Amino acid sequence: MLTSLIRLALLGVVFVFVFFADKLHIKFDYPMAGLTDNFYVRLVKAVVWLLVLIEVLRLFYYGIIKNAKNKKGNSVLANVATLGVMLVSLVVFLEIVFMFVSQSHEGDLSKASQIWFAKYWKPITDQGYRDKPKTDADKKQKVLVLGDSFAAGHGLENVEDRFSDRLEQKLGADKYAVYNLGVSGSDTRDEYNRLAKFPVKPDLLVLEYFPNDIEKAAKDAGLTLGQFQPYEDIKTPGVGSLVMRFYLPNYLYWQFPHIPPASITDFVKKSYTDTTILNPHLRDLQKIVDYARTHNAPMYVVMVPFLQNLDKSNDYTKPIETFFTQQNIPIVRLSQHLNTIPAEERIVGKNDGHASAKVNALIAEKLYEIMQRK
Repeated sequence: MLTSLIRLALLGVVFVFVFFADKLHIKFDYPMAGLTDNFYVRLVKAVVWLLVLIEVLRLFYYGIIKNAKNKKGNSVLANVATLGVMLVSLVVFLEIVFMFVSQSHEGDLSKASQIWFAKYWKPITDQGYRDKPKTDADKKQKVLVLGDSFAAGHGLENVEDRFSDRLEQKLGADKYAVYNLGVSGSDTRDEYNRLAKFPVKPDLLVLEYFPNDIEKAAKDAGLTLGQFQPYEDIKTPGVGSLVMRFYLPNYLYWQFPHIPPASITDFVKKSYTDTTILNPHLRDLQKIVDYARTHNAPMYVVMVPFLQNLDKSNDYTKPIETFFTQQNIPIVRLSQHLNTIPAEERIVGKNDGHASAKVNALIAEKLYEIMQRK
């Protein structure tokens, strides 16, 4: 028992070093460091947990099972210790398991979502886009797909399930090269800036539009979308820090909603009914339209609604549809075609409202149809 206690004390030092490195101002250097633990860091943490568990089991064996007093009938202590060791073993086992469980969320705040990004957010081009490199596109028609996380394929494990990749297959990969310029969190103003800097000029341009793309224009007018601060809703001192650091409680925490549903809808409703926000936003959109016309590139727009609240999305973004219609730009109004897909199958998961592979396939199909009509 004494040697186990000594080893536990030494493991405690290693435990603090591994799990509380930030408190010690220790930084590990690897891709995505600071955002997520890479596989090897998680493996080290799993080994530390196993070594701690081994020493706990040794203490239980020598302190309870082999203890002469317990053999004489101290059954209550033995039963309590047995139950405690079983619970500790179960928690440690689950903690190790959830170190390797990935799950997509709306963002990258949870540990499971960070594992998901490290595992699936690839390939990455030299420009930083999640897309396959185009090595033989010189003689092909170039299609640029501009957008946010819906275009980038947030929540989709395979890039080939995105509407941009499906569209390339429908158009013919031997004749068309489709470049995906989707970036999570991007809005219209950022999209135009990235489009203008992109070295490849389009023969066709596709803009994916989502209701929160008005965010920068709203911010200029003093209207901001409230940002949720994770773990601040945990009021018990110290518990938030544990939930933030360890995988099992972190996974459980993120299975419940923490952002008020009304926050995004209220923000969007105010933005599209306030002309001091809407008009500058329309000017931002006009820059994208002008860019397409300058390069003689036919432009198409995909209007992506809130996938679980189609009617409200249509009401909010009606001025945007009117803007594009007046400019004779073809629009895929996704909400008109989603009735064939059950609501729960429109999104990638219960914690992630991004478009599923089925919805992406539908977008590609509708885009291809209007392109064929031109």
